[in-house]
Amino acid sequence: MATTRKSTTHWEGSLMEGSGTVSLDSSGVGTFDVTWPSRAEQANGRTSPEELLGAAHSTCFSMALSHGLSQAGTPPETVDTSAEVTFQPGTGITGVHLTVQARVPGISEKDFQRAAENAKANCPVSQALTGTEITLSAELAG
Repeated sequence: MATTRKSTTHWEGSLMEGSGTVSLDSSGVGTFDVTWPSRAEQANGRTSPEELLGAAHSTCFSMALSHGLSQAGTPPETVDTSAEVTFQPGTGITGVHLTVQARVPGISEKDFQRAAENAKANCPVSQALTGTEITLSAELAG
């Protein structure tokens, strides 16, 4: 069964001087301010499309990795993932770097790296970003 989620952005003014809000409509968890300077310079308490994309990617990757590890008989205790999305004004999104640290009892380093690479390649957000370079640093927690 397919699901659809909705977000809405309201923008006022020009790109450089304007501002807007993005609301997470499906969940209702919040409305967040956005501006061009918060996207291209410092966040200053506002979000950006790249931060929201990073949130989606780190969540999707964590879910995919957890699922893959569980299917292989080595369910994780914890998976902590961050996603750094790089935006270059005039060019666009130039890359995503995922960093994961997971506690996975009974898995070898080689099998963990394989599972992490598989999750990177196959999570739905990674697949949606096929035109973007995605890199990964994966580490087993002690």
